[in-house]
Amino acid sequence: MTALPCPPRAQGAPCLRVAVVGSGPAGLYTAEALVQQAAYVAVDVLERLPTPYGLVRYGVAPDHPSIRSIADYLRRVLEHPRVRFLGGLRLGGEVTREMLLSCYDAVVYATGAARDRTLGVPGEDLPGSAAAADFVRWYCGHPDVDPAMFGLGARAVAVIGAGNVALDVARVLARPAADFGATDVPEPVLAALAASRVEEVHVISRRGPAQARFTTRELRELGELPGVDVTVEAARGELDGDAPAGDAGGPAAPDRRVRGNLAVLADWAGRERRGGPRRVSVRFWRRPVEILGTGRVSALRLERTVPAEPGRAVGTGVYEVLPVQLVLRSVGYRSVPLAGVPFDARRAVVPNAEGRVLDADGRPRPGEYVVGWLKRGPFGVIGTNRADAAQTVRALLADRAPGAVPAHRPDPAAPPLADQLAARGVRPVTYAEWLGIDESEHRSAAALGRGDRVKLSGWEALNTASGHRPGAAR
Repeated sequence: MTALPCPPRAQGAPCLRVAVVGSGPAGLYTAEALVQQAAYVAVDVLERLPTPYGLVRYGVAPDHPSIRSIADYLRRVLEHPRVRFLGGLRLGGEVTREMLLSCYDAVVYATGAARDRTLGVPGEDLPGSAAAADFVRWYCGHPDVDPAMFGLGARAVAVIGAGNVALDVARVLARPAADFGATDVPEPVLAALAASRVEEVHVISRRGPAQARFTTRELRELGELPGVDVTVEAARGELDGDAPAGDAGGPAAPDRRVRGNLAVLADWAGRERRGGPRRVSVRFWRRPVEILGTGRVSALRLERTVPAEPGRAVGTGVYEVLPVQLVLRSVGYRSVPLAGVPFDARRAVVPNAEGRVLDADGRPRPGEYVVGWLKRGPFGVIGTNRADAAQTVRALLADRAPGAVPAHRPDPAAPPLADQLAARGVRPVTYAEWLGIDESEHRSAAALGRGDRVKLSGWEALNTASGHRPGAAR
C-alpha cells in the first residue's frame, strides 16, 4: 500500500494528505470537497466495513431505489485518482488516532451515529423488543446483524416513533413480500418477509400530528400500499388543516410539510376500511411506559398524553394495554465516543467550531476535524451532509493557508500508515476487493432473476466475495 500520488502546490509546497474516517455520505462529500477545492490534496477514506457508502447502503429502505442511486454518485468520488478506499479499519482497533495524526496533515472524523436511543421503560430488554435501527440494518443486509434476528412470527407490531425511519419500518412490515423481489434485500430477509405473520402495525407517537417529523411524501406512500388499511387516532380537530389543536408552544400556523401531513392523515381518517389482510394504525398522543411479557413481549402499556409548553407532551394517568408481540423503538440515534477524541456526552457530538474539533478548554485541536451527525447531531437528510462537509473543508483549508495559526504536522520520523498497519498484522480492504463484492451481488441478482443487485448476507460471504483475508498483511 503505497502513498497516493499528489501534485505539489503551485508554490512548490508539499502535498496535503488527509484521512477521512468513515465512508458514508458525510465522509465522501468531504473527500469530494477536498479534491475539488485543492489540487494538492490526496485523501484516504477509512472504513470499518469492507463496503462503502454507510447509511446509503445500510440505512435506506430497499423500496426507495431513487435514494439508493446516490451510491452511484458517491462511487465516482471513490474512483477519483486522489481518493483511496481503505476498508476493514476500525478507529480504536486496527488503527488509532495517534497513528493517523503521525501520518496525515489532517484527520476528519465522519463516523455518524451508530447507536439507537432507548425508551428507558421496564421490559425494554425482553426478547421481542428491539431497536428499529437494527431492523433497518437487518433488511439492508448489514453484516453486524444476524440474518435470523427477525423471524416475523409476531401478528401485531408496535413501532415507537414519528419520523421517516418509523414509516420505513412500518411500510416494510406491511408491504407484500412480492414487492421486494426486485430489490436488493438479501435472500434470508426476502424469505422472512414472505413467511411473515404480521397482520397489524401500530405507529405510536407521544405527541400530535403537527409535531410528527414525517415527510409528506413518505407518509403518503404508506397509505398507497396494496391490501393495507390505514387508520388514524388523533384528537378532535387536529386534522382540519388549520392551526392544530394541542399545538402548545408550536408555530402560530403549520408549515407546508405539516399542512401536507395533516391532509394525508385526514384522508386516511375519512377512509372506509377495505378489509385488507394487513392494517396500519397511526396513534398520536400516547407514550410507552412499560413493555409487558413473561419471557417474551406480549403487550405494550401506553399512557395517554396531552400537550404542554413548549411543544412537549405530558402524561394524563390514563393507560391502555396494546397486545403486540414485537416492539421496535425508533426514537433517534446517538453518536458514540471515539478513542482519544473529545466528546460531549449530553449532546452526543464532538465539540467543534465550524468542523474544527475543540478541546475541553474550547481551543481547536490542530489537524482534527469532524463532519456529519458526529458534528451536528442526527438530523437532516442525506444531502444535508454536502453543505456540512463543505463548511468543515473550508475550515481545514483555511487552517493550512499562509499566515494561519500553526497547523498540525505529521511526524517526519513516523513510518507510513501501511507499515504501521503491517506491524499490527493488518491489511486494509482495497477498493478492488470492494468491487469484488459489488460484482458478486450483481451476479447473484442475475442468477436469481431479482433485479440489479442482491446483497450478500454476513461477514463470511463478504470476505469470500472480496477475496480479502482479515488480518493478513502484505
